[in-house]
Amino acid sequence: MSESIHPDTTIGAVHLTVSNLARSLSFYQQALGFIVHRREGDTAHLGAGGPAQQEAGGPDLLVLTQRSDARRARGTTGLYHFAVLVPSRLELAQSLRRIGETRTPVQGFSDHLVSEAIYLSDPDDNGIEIYRDRPRGEWPHLDGQLQMATDPLDVDGVLAELAGHDETWNGLSQETVIGHVHLHVADIAKAEAFYCGVLGFDLMLRYGSSASFVSAGGYHHHIGLNTWAGVGAPPPPPDAIGLRYFVVRLPNGVELSRVADRVRQAGLDMEESQQEMLVRDPSQNGVLLAATAMDE
Repeated sequence: MSESIHPDTTIGAVHLTVSNLARSLSFYQQALGFIVHRREGDTAHLGAGGPAQQEAGGPDLLVLTQRSDARRARGTTGLYHFAVLVPSRLELAQSLRRIGETRTPVQGFSDHLVSEAIYLSDPDDNGIEIYRDRPRGEWPHLDGQLQMATDPLDVDGVLAELAGHDETWNGLSQETVIGHVHLHVADIAKAEAFYCGVLGFDLMLRYGSSASFVSAGGYHHHIGLNTWAGVGAPPPPPDAIGLRYFVVRLPNGVELSRVADRVRQAGLDMEESQQEMLVRDPSQNGVLLAATAMDE
């Protein structure tokens, strides 16, 4: 059994290819409340915190790179959705109200027992989840196994959180993070062997033979894996819209080195620098392993 990845491991920025950067920035800022940290040519770095935090900066949550000839490739591996974790049910309600005000189409709502979620997509059809976690002590277990479900969301209950909160919405709270990513993969067993056997994430639960959820530190999931695009699905072509890579943030350089050693022992190709390492899973989804802070 592989050594578990450090329990303080989290998901960092999600890097996407889009076909029209101006259109995407309008959507992410106006409908979802992101702020632009900086632009570098055809790439924009986005975060949370509202206008007051724009000058102070903060961690990137989303990095968008325009490729004008980019196309949507169906039936491939890649991004199913990335999930924006807001800090409270009130924040979820405020996001939902803003989505309604901007007449942004919603694809669904779910109560997952551990969380409450809104589903939608960006102008390039990149999947997005906006969610809030229930307190960990309320997460249901059966015989020691975490339970999750896809139940109807109490939308009226969520919106009731807005009572007495008529203040102007200034965008996503600075406490907003990327809670998880959910990926299309070609083979669940091979994906589990990589994310659990090599990187060290813990398997939290399986949905039949077509989906698995893995995490660090007992979280319900940091990474979802599914074969809903087809068992054996090919990776997307280089000019595809969608996931470039996502960041897995380890707490320090020592932990990054431990994971890097396991990647080397597995004989996997990687691109490495002092504080980060890019590796691809068996379905060619890019994972950038990075140290949040280097040791003194």
